[in-house]
Amino acid sequence: MCNCGKKRTELKQRPVDFNKMSAGVMPSTLQNHVTVLFQYTGNTALTVTGKITRKTYRFNFSGDKQSIDYNDAVAMMAIPVLKKIN
Repeated sequence: MCNCGKKRTELKQRPVDFNKMSAGVMPSTLQNHVTVLFQYTGNTALTVTGKITRKTYRFNFSGDKQSIDYNDAVAMMAIPVLKKIN
């Protein structure tokens, strides 16, 4: 007889030890605190709403820098006047 259901239940109840996770894996609950720095290169002000978080980001002048939530960063890279700063 198969104990598949019992094993699934045990895995669901097991606590996660984030210290033992590999460096390449980041739980989504921690990703919310990671930001990426972007610089505005346009001529006037720009207000952008994050595609995932729906946060509002305001760039007031050319050269202005803002920390963008990790979850919104990919969509921000598609905006020509925003440059990701490494």
